[in-house]
Amino acid sequence: MIPIYRPGFPGNNQMAITNVTSSEFEGLIAKGGITFVDFWAAWCGPCRAFAPIFERASERFPEINFAKVDTDAEQEIAAAAKISAIPTLMAFRDGILVYRQPGAVPQAAFEELIQAVKNLDMDALRSEIAKEEGRPDAE
Repeated sequence: MIPIYRPGFPGNNQMAITNVTSSEFEGLIAKGGITFVDFWAAWCGPCRAFAPIFERASERFPEINFAKVDTDAEQEIAAAAKISAIPTLMAFRDGILVYRQPGAVPQAAFEELIQAVKNLDMDALRSEIAKEEGRPDAE
């Protein structure tokens, strides 16, 4: 993992984005909280257009984990995540995939998405998942 920003260090105004490798991906998602993952490639025009939007969001929302996966360098992650178009944005909350969509997201829409993920009722979501899976812990 290559930390670009370390929360809690005074005067550190760099972006709060982590470049993720195959060995780190699952751990990043499993650590809980909210994580947005941008799947991208250097040659991709829409990826380059979305990058500053993603970076600004990481600065505005330091309590959220922001990660980037270079699909050329990390083909194992891209294959496991079934990435077929880039950029693809994924959002996880407490280890649960709550959003997945290919295409660059405009800044206003991205901020609305961030707020929507923050506002999710995770107990209701877990209950719904349990019901869909037919687990006995479903309410």
